[in-house]
Amino acid sequence: MLNTVIVGAGPYGLSLAAYLRHSGVPFRIFGRPMESWKAHMPKGMCLKSDGFASNIYDPRNQFTLQKFCAERGIPYSDTGLPVQLGTFCDYGLAFKQRMVPELEDKLVASIEQIPQGYKLRLDEGEIITARTVVLAVGITHFEYVPDALANLPEEFLSHSARHNDPQIFKGRNVVVVGAGSSALDWAGLLHEAGVNVQLVARRNALKFHGKPTGQPRSLWQRIQKPQTGLGPGWRSSFYANAPAVFHRLPENLRLEVVKRTLGPSGGWFIRDKVIGKLPLSLGYTIEAADILGKQVVLRLSGEDGTEKRIPADHVIAATGYKVQIDRLKFLSSDIRSRLVAVEQTPVLSSEFEASLSGLYFIGVAAANSFGPVMRFAYGAEFAARTVSRALSKSLLHESMSEPAAELMATSK
Repeated sequence: MLNTVIVGAGPYGLSLAAYLRHSGVPFRIFGRPMESWKAHMPKGMCLKSDGFASNIYDPRNQFTLQKFCAERGIPYSDTGLPVQLGTFCDYGLAFKQRMVPELEDKLVASIEQIPQGYKLRLDEGEIITARTVVLAVGITHFEYVPDALANLPEEFLSHSARHNDPQIFKGRNVVVVGAGSSALDWAGLLHEAGVNVQLVARRNALKFHGKPTGQPRSLWQRIQKPQTGLGPGWRSSFYANAPAVFHRLPENLRLEVVKRTLGPSGGWFIRDKVIGKLPLSLGYTIEAADILGKQVVLRLSGEDGTEKRIPADHVIAATGYKVQIDRLKFLSSDIRSRLVAVEQTPVLSSEFEASLSGLYFIGVAAANSFGPVMRFAYGAEFAARTVSRALSKSLLHESMSEPAAELMATSK
């Protein structure tokens, strides 16, 4: 029986694997490296996070994004220079090759609990057992589509995560729904690709990160608004640097903070690709979507009572993600039904362990327990360090218990 299996090979899964490798904890890791980033985000986009906050982590910081860029001759700056999606994906693949050579490009088809731990079946049919399973599955299981659009056929509707190339929409009229970074990235990149696109959002105004001035920040500015992996400010500093303390807050407060913190906004670099470049219908709610011939017509209502109809060949729902345990169909129905959850997200211990012993969640599924930092790559270091420490202690306890058990058996 294996000690540990990691499911997922994005920044969280790779970081944990690097930490376990360093700690000497036996493991196997399954997943397609950087799949969420390579296949489910639009080519040409940039990360909202600064360079210093876009690392994949190993205990000795041997292979940061900065070191990768230096090796490849790629321009890099801790702040002020957007990280290209392609650069980040290439960095993740290089990190895998250098720090996690054990990664197996296989998918886990099912997981069920057994008395000794967990039984996993891989997509190719292999059956393995493990005492511990860590789920680092990212966002792709949790696509959210508003009810008013959910019943549209795939011909007319797709979630933004279903595509990665704006060019495929050339010659079509496209409506992008949403006000967050995915919506703004898609709208801007579609327009840049020559697609006839417009944006619809419930918000009255779009928000963008402030453009860096390029000037050094004064001591007073640094005191007032310290720079953090989640942006400037003391609140951001708390969320970025104290997830263990966040875990101790009352549950209702944690849930409210996660809902309201770091809401929809775009990177400063996408603003000029959207504002003044394409039609915006802001402050409108989609009431219904009707199929008329070969088009879908969105029926919108504004806050001021106005109504609007927008025809389109295709609607892209860039409406984000919502963690729901029931959508993890590879988990047995027994596991899903017995997990203690709040608002369909797993309730986790201070070590990321769920209510079922030996089952851990890291990444976005851990946000309600450890705060909004878990929605960003920046949170991977804390998660990897915490879980690897817990599994190292567990392995040490097992190794110390075995001689005692053997001695007792001999004495009998």
